[in-house]
Amino acid sequence: MKVGVLMGSANDGDKMAKAAETLEKFGLEADVRVMSAHRTPAQVIELVSSARENGYVAFICGAGMAAHLAGAVAAHTTLPVVGVPLSGGALNGTDALYATVQMPKGIPVATVAIDGSMNAALLVVQMLAINDADLAQKLADHRVEMAGG
Repeated sequence: MKVGVLMGSANDGDKMAKAAETLEKFGLEADVRVMSAHRTPAQVIELVSSARENGYVAFICGAGMAAHLAGAVAAHTTLPVVGVPLSGGALNGTDALYATVQMPKGIPVATVAIDGSMNAALLVVQMLAINDADLAQKLADHRVEMAGG
């Protein structure tokens, strides 16, 4: 199963790395790409409008400031989209949080905490584990590991 991990800028790579690492820990393929809702909108639309047919199961989108990437992705796919508002800029991520969480009715974007890319990946894994007993067990094991044994 393939999950798109998109970020608005190459500078966001460190903040989004935990998403890819977490997905891979659970045996999911992380397709990491830099795409901007503003600078490369045609590339975003091209990727996400055919994503289901190309084996994607969800998208995790990290962006700062105006943070329109997750919404642009959600507008062009019916796959789950999890937005990661990223810190930076004058408001240190608060602007990105508001932009990501305040989607119009009918175009949902699940939103995690500012810089919360690991939780975004875990949320995707939880969604997929609804119908995947192996992933559900891996999640249970991960929780035990996080608790210290």
